[in-house]
Amino acid sequence: MGEITLVAVSVINIVLLCFGWRGDARYDLNRSSFPQGFIFGTASSAYQYEGGAREGGRGPSIWDTFTHLHPEKIDDHSNGDVADDSYHRYKEDVRLMKEMEMDAYRFSISWTRILPNGRLSGGVNRAGVDYYNNLINELLSKGIKPFVTLFHWDSPQALEDQYSGFLSPNIVEDYVRYAEVCFFEFGDRVKQWITFNEPLSFCSVGYATGSMTLGRQSNSATEPYSACHHLLLAHGAAVRLYRQKYQTSQRGTIGITLNPTWCLPYSSSKSDADAQQRTLDFSFGWFMDPLTEGDYPFIMRALVGERLPKFTKKESDMVKGSLDFIGVNYYSASYAIGVKQSVNRSYTTDSRVNLTEERNGIPIGPRAASRWLYIYPPGIREVLVYIKNKYNDPVIYITENGVDEYNNKSLPLGEALKDDFRIEYYYSHLQYLHAAISEGVNVKGYFAWSLLDNFEWGNGYTVRFGINFVDYENGLKRYPKKSAYWFKQFLAPSIS
Repeated sequence: MGEITLVAVSVINIVLLCFGWRGDARYDLNRSSFPQGFIFGTASSAYQYEGGAREGGRGPSIWDTFTHLHPEKIDDHSNGDVADDSYHRYKEDVRLMKEMEMDAYRFSISWTRILPNGRLSGGVNRAGVDYYNNLINELLSKGIKPFVTLFHWDSPQALEDQYSGFLSPNIVEDYVRYAEVCFFEFGDRVKQWITFNEPLSFCSVGYATGSMTLGRQSNSATEPYSACHHLLLAHGAAVRLYRQKYQTSQRGTIGITLNPTWCLPYSSSKSDADAQQRTLDFSFGWFMDPLTEGDYPFIMRALVGERLPKFTKKESDMVKGSLDFIGVNYYSASYAIGVKQSVNRSYTTDSRVNLTEERNGIPIGPRAASRWLYIYPPGIREVLVYIKNKYNDPVIYITENGVDEYNNKSLPLGEALKDDFRIEYYYSHLQYLHAAISEGVNVKGYFAWSLLDNFEWGNGYTVRFGINFVDYENGLKRYPKKSAYWFKQFLAPSIS
């Protein structure tokens, strides 16, 4: 490893020892430590993995437009035109999962590979349906369960052009019709559906800061709230359709994946304790309160006022209870500091919180390659216990958890595959996940991000989250990293 990475790894070792990680080879936690039927898998998304951007009848998404019109906003000016080429190499990737003893694969469907112009009236693309049928069948033939995400940030560019996408209520009907095509075509074999991945990220980054996805100057005072309101209505309507028309015969479940902004109070003051709760309400309660109570959190109503859309009685009834499970993505944590109201009203200031990863000059945990990722393993237990207590003990899947390293192109392949720090990251988080389950949190599965190194949004290919290495310089060949062998050992059936 390079010098920077070695330093980061040594720091991680020290911090994880403080958190209870022993750092030796005696991995006494393994598959058998978890409840019977607990699912282990890896996760991916269409734009980050598939490639084949102009193949098989696929239409353009907003990410195709964004990366080509604004390459300067991607760290290495790259895009997902080819990505990992899973569009052609899916059988090889399924084989990697099987070799690691994985139970399930969470992947997303590209909306525009099914409906190239985003609307059912434009026709269903049979080549796209065939691709996902082939992938699903390949997974099942290897004993791997498909967990399918319907939307992972790549909405159709055609709908953005026609009516500004999620800023319009028109998106609800178009999304539901797209979802129904997927239920109809794949639901006989797909038993777990996820409507949306991380609406917080999609709405806050796409509409509040404008730094990704849309590549335009957004009105962050209203647009994030409007976009997520329509997203919640689309979710509720899709769940209602699935339950009324498909769930009984297909015997599946449906939920949504959220990413709570987990944080700790910066100090023991009431101001910072309140700031912690406001952070959770503005990041997680923004979605979970409507899904469980039928309306936004009180504090959001109070601080955002008329800029926060209102649910009609019919809409509230539709959204309330519209989940069979909740997906939780957890990577990092920070500290919350309470601040006074800003002169500039926007989503980024409405919660009246400043988040920081350091306290008295000491980070909450070592920073990974990504600027936003600080390693704090206890947080996965803390956020799960919070969800159990506040939201009436829902069924939970950890749908993403992982860590990245820099893409050091000068590093010899043999060294690049030695990712001991990733093994320690996963093991320490699984320890705290196990603790949460022991405390009664109803977690049914865990998905590591990610199966492969891939296009990491604004980071492009400058960082690597994969358990398997992708050689971008030599034909995208896959190589298992040390963590892949570790997972194989961790998940190997016990011999009695």
